[in-house]
Order: sequence, then C-alpha cells, then structure tokens
Amino acid sequence: MPQPASAKPLRADTERTVRAILEAAERVLAVNPAATMEQIAEAAGVARTTVHRRFASREALIRALAAWATQRFHEAVEAARPETAPPSVALYQVTANVLRVKVSWGFAMGALPTDDPEVSRVHADVMTRCARLFARTRDAGLLRPDADLDWARTVYYALIHEAAIQSPETDAAVDALATRVVDTLLHGVGTPASG
Repeated sequence: MPQPASAKPLRADTERTVRAILEAAERVLAVNPAATMEQIAEAAGVARTTVHRRFASREALIRALAAWATQRFHEAVEAARPETAPPSVALYQVTANVLRVKVSWGFAMGALPTDDPEVSRVHADVMTRCARLFARTRDAGLLRPDADLDWARTVYYALIHEAAIQSPETDAAVDALATRVVDTLLHGVGTPASG
C-alpha cells in the first residue's frame, strides 16, 4: 500500500486489514456511493472502530482508496513492460492489465483526486510511457507512419474507457475486450479504401 515518505511501514497484519477495508470499500461504494463507514466495515468483516482507527474520515478512506487504485494502475502498466516487450505484445498487455484495474477498481478510479501530487505524478509517468509505446508501435509498422500519435492515444484511452464500462466478469472476457480494443485501434471498423 502506498505510504507517505514519512510514514512507518505497516505491519503485515495491519496491511492485510487495510487492504480488506479498501477492497470492501470498492465493492460497497461501487454499488452505493453514499455508503457509510459502518457499511464498509461490515463488508470488510471488521469493527467500525477499526475502520476509523485506520481512516480518520470517509473522505480519508476514499483518498486512500484512490491512492491504492492509482498504484494498481501504475503497476499494471509497468507489468506490461511497455519499453522492452515487442510493441504489439506490450500494447495488448497494457490494454488487458489496465482494463482489469479499471473493472476491479472502477469506483476508486473515478474518485481520483485531481489535486493529489502523487496521483498526478503517476498519471504523468503512465502518459509518458504510453507516448513512447505508441512511437514504438508506429516505428514497428503497426500504425501508419503519418499517424497522429496524440489523436491515436486519445482514441485508445476512449476505447479502454468504453470497454471497462462493459464490466467483463472473467479474465477471458477481459482478454477478449483487450483484443477488440487493440484490433479496433490498429485496424478500425471500416473497410480498407480501394484504390
């Protein structure tokens, strides 16, 4: 779990409890964004006082949830090895990994604070990696040499967003959607122009 630089590392049992609370918060808040700390505690299988001991307020819990999801998002991109894997493999793997995070942490990803420096740093790093991956994808001949990479990334992000809304429930469904996103990005939905 992300900790401020000045914070002491959490003990393993405390970290498990915090993770259980955050996972329960995601499940409960995704269904009912107005859910109380007590409802979250019940879903996590802990006492309300335990939740309050770890998170001073509902807002602090939501901020921690957003920070947790941001870390998962960053790890998802890193795990795809966007700088070293072959571009087609990296593009597919980033897509599948990010879809998994967006589906699993949908409430938290929607609650990301725009004024949090760590969230901003992580998103800037992800955008930089994505820009380099798209340049590698173009250089490998998967995108047209004259492709507008900024526009291609904008379309790609929109495709991932729309795919995540489909709420795939299995890994196979996520994989199928990732394949559709990449195929749509690289090949579109129209017929090739005859000429």
